[in-house]
Amino acid sequence: MRVWFGMLKPLADKDWGFTTAAHLLNRVGFGGTPADIQKLADLGREAAVASLLDYEKIPDPTLNPDWAKPNPEEVKKYREAIRNGTPEEKKMAQREEQQLAQKRMLELRGWWLKRMATGPRPLQEKMVLFWHGHFATSTEKVRNPYFMWRQNELFRRLATGNWQQLLTEAGKDPAMLLWLDQAQSRKDHPNENFAREVMELFALGEGHYTEKDIAEAARALTGWSLEQSEQKFIFRPRIHDEGQKTLLGRTGNFTGDDVISIIVAHPQAARFITAKLWNYFAGQVPTPELNETLADSFRANGNNFKPLLRTLFNSADFYAPNVLRNQVKSPVQWLVSSVRMLECELPPTIASWGMLRQLGQDLFAPPNVKGWDGGVTWITTNTLLTRYNDAQSLVEGSLPPLNAGDFAKKAGGGGGEKAMKVLKRAKMGGVKVDQILTPEQRADKRSILAALEVRLFQGSLNTEQEQTLREFLDNKTKLTDADIVTTIRLMMSTPEFQVT
Repeated sequence: MRVWFGMLKPLADKDWGFTTAAHLLNRVGFGGTPADIQKLADLGREAAVASLLDYEKIPDPTLNPDWAKPNPEEVKKYREAIRNGTPEEKKMAQREEQQLAQKRMLELRGWWLKRMATGPRPLQEKMVLFWHGHFATSTEKVRNPYFMWRQNELFRRLATGNWQQLLTEAGKDPAMLLWLDQAQSRKDHPNENFAREVMELFALGEGHYTEKDIAEAARALTGWSLEQSEQKFIFRPRIHDEGQKTLLGRTGNFTGDDVISIIVAHPQAARFITAKLWNYFAGQVPTPELNETLADSFRANGNNFKPLLRTLFNSADFYAPNVLRNQVKSPVQWLVSSVRMLECELPPTIASWGMLRQLGQDLFAPPNVKGWDGGVTWITTNTLLTRYNDAQSLVEGSLPPLNAGDFAKKAGGGGGEKAMKVLKRAKMGGVKVDQILTPEQRADKRSILAALEVRLFQGSLNTEQEQTLREFLDNKTKLTDADIVTTIRLMMSTPEFQVT
């Protein structure tokens, strides 16, 4: 028998339907077609939530990039070239290494975007996106595609698992060890970066620890290091501080694992992470009462995320009127959900990457240790116009108007000039009208508009916007596919399409 905590009562069966199923799919995944939504609606609430949350039951045939594995020989070869080569040979080795890394990072971005857009486990990928923003680690400093892939896969493996295990493994992850300089920390000079961020950004939040706690945690974390030749975590006892430490009111000869355990046991830890998850999925900061209820549920289930998420996604609070369609789509959500709803192809990786960069969400390169601010910060005058232009590119199958200079400078595979040539050769798919509208729906202009509203908004536009679109369609004597594609573009260029 399931125990429901405080405010988190389940949504009544009578209140479950197409609208709530659409909300679930949009927030827990990346949206879908009217048929996808209706399928969830027909399942009923609990079964619909389970179909998304119990994703381990669904086979995922996605293959990893062929380079996504440890390669000590490649590391050794590069190190020898840097150590023993002539100045020219060193310069050549560094250039080749940089170009190879850029090429692989581009491939990695495309690999992940494809999983989000076409993969069978949308909630798993939505959680990977959450953890990527939470443990915001950037390739700009890590500079190792294998490490970035490995961290991404860590988030996938433990996406809805145990909080202490995830926090521990994230701290020992090679990308994190480099990102926050933990690999350089030793007992005679403890580095406080990870010790600070694990409390401030990852698990507790400001005001729930002291500078002394940071210093003591940093001492305990010494010894956590990176074996570069084997490309993996290693504990080095000779550089670990074995003295007594006092952390968050507890004293002992603590290790790095103890630091994580003590932090997770702090009463604030459950409040902090559950509030962030509620904000991510519900699009608003929880009230103190709701936050306490979420934290109680989380602690009662052993700090495991899956039971918490099951309670959250079944709760009436998650489907409250003030939660529905209140969340600004992130650039990734905007792109991936558009592709899913319109049943069109994801733009080629080099174009998708350029679009996301200009919209403000460069995957594997968050702006700082805090990650992306999200919410209304996604929308500025420039990014809103860019969304409208990108909508046209997506539906018409035309290349997006990328900032050539910035894009060329950042793109890989042989430099900016080559990258721009690749972009110009890229093939954009566009929307196939016959695939998303039945002959019956195309029978008259009102049916077309109604079908597109359901597909793009899971509801209706306001009267004024509907009238504008009707006038546009009515001015067409013979409606062509191009006219319908333009209608879709106009609908995607409304404020309503920017939220979910």
